[in-house]
Amino acid sequence: MRDDIDLEYFKKRLEQRLKELTDGRKTDRPLELDQSRVGRLSRMDAMQQQAMSQAAGRLAALEQQRIRTAFKRMGAGEYGYCMNCEEDIAEGRLRVDPSVMTCIDCARAADKG
Repeated sequence: MRDDIDLEYFKKRLEQRLKELTDGRKTDRPLELDQSRVGRLSRMDAMQQQAMSQAAGRLAALEQQRIRTAFKRMGAGEYGYCMNCEEDIAEGRLRVDPSVMTCIDCARAADKG
């Protein structure tokens, strides 16, 4: 368990973000198209909007999973350590994204390969 970071701060940030994500999902509704009243370009625009909404939903679901994993890592005393090399994740990196699971060096290596 890391003593050099404020776990309560990160826990609150993660809880807030999870609440934002779950509240946002409640407002998502399936797109309904009235084919008889909507022109071809409007239908195409609506389908594009729907695809973008679905992609945003997938990204939100992935972020929710990362947050849940961060909570599990907190409970196990593993939060703040890189999942790859087990070194400390810089506090500044955690402040940008408290659900991050790798240090900057491992993240860069993953981007290259």
